[in-house]
Amino acid sequence: MSKEDNMLVGFAIVAIAGYARREVMQALECAKNNQIDEAKAHIEKCNEFITEAHKEQTQILAKEASGEIADMSFIMVHGQDHLMTTMALRDVANYVIDLYQTIHN
Repeated sequence: MSKEDNMLVGFAIVAIAGYARREVMQALECAKNNQIDEAKAHIEKCNEFITEAHKEQTQILAKEASGEIADMSFIMVHGQDHLMTTMALRDVANYVIDLYQTIHN
């Protein structure tokens, strides 16, 4: 895998993680407005994006394990950063949604 290919996967992960983050933020807004079902639907969409990003990530891991990978690009590191922070935000959002649900009930 060339460094350019690595960078393209990194860009894909950045974009997909961005879509996932948008869904998390929409979920929190819905929860705040007592739209708990909608909030959970946004979290499910976020999870779909995270799964898609993981598929991209798995390709890189498989290529690295087989010795095919070139030097890691900063873009890939940036993508990984976006993915991990979005996953952490999603975990916190799930907790906050549960709190809003309790408060509203």
